[in-house]
Amino acid sequence: MIAYAITDPLTLNFNTLTADLIRFSTRANVIVYRDKLTPFYTSNAKIFLREARNYPFSKILLHSDYQLAHELKADGVHLKSTQFDKITKAKALGLFVTMSTHTPEEALKAQSLGADMITFSPIFETPNKGEPKGVDFLKTIVSTVDPLPVIALGGILTEKHITLCEQSGAKGFASIRYFLKKSYYNLLKN
Repeated sequence: MIAYAITDPLTLNFNTLTADLIRFSTRANVIVYRDKLTPFYTSNAKIFLREARNYPFSKILLHSDYQLAHELKADGVHLKSTQFDKITKAKALGLFVTMSTHTPEEALKAQSLGADMITFSPIFETPNKGEPKGVDFLKTIVSTVDPLPVIALGGILTEKHITLCEQSGAKGFASIRYFLKKSYYNLLKN
């Protein structure tokens, strides 16, 4: 099962990059560098890729910028649900493409345009992400786009969540909060 870590300033700090990558590598086999706020994304991406290559991730991706992913020789790119027009451009550069989707129509569109994998969300309750779709709906998406790998996303915090996603036919799960330091996550829950 794919365990896909989506980094965030809460989970990845460049002052503790080595320790953070060790933590990610013990729980994830795919990772994407995502930081929507930093003005230093390009320089951070270079550092992230250089360091992440020292760990056994099967894929190391950048978020949104397929041209930067190609330039820096990342394995691929994770595109936002507003970037369908970038799928074929990223594929033409030889990148592995993950596409964020939230509806059956988006999942089918990503498949028809050649995405290698999709995330589908939100499955469980997630702050500011709308009504959760649930695992039954996830099962429908999986069967709709089979054999395209579907990665469940949204509110996945526990082993039970992961098991439910796997039982629904998802090829993996993606999360930000699942990969937080346990001590910090416990503070957030309280």
